Amino acid sequence: MGIESLIVWLIVGAIAGWLAGLIVKGYGFGLVGNIVVGIVGALIAGWLFPYLGIAMGGGIVAAIIHAVIGAVILLVIIGLIRRV
Repeated sequence: MGIESLIVWLIVGAIAGWLAGLIVKGYGFGLVGNIVVGIVGALIAGWLFPYLGIAMGGGIVAAIIHAVIGAVILLVIIGLIRRV
């Protein structure tokens, strides 16, 4: 993986984590936390979507949408665990 790919991962993760934090109210983790939430969310969506038969197109916008959906799922799960 080149440095360019790593930078794109970090940018997509930051944007996705930030957007997911806006969608799921009450979750702000800062820049590093948003990057982690976005990247983990992208991994969750990348694992879950093929099982559901959902296919996203290529490109940066599709990657951000993909990561945001996964990050929202992650934040909802974290919220449910914190309640218990």
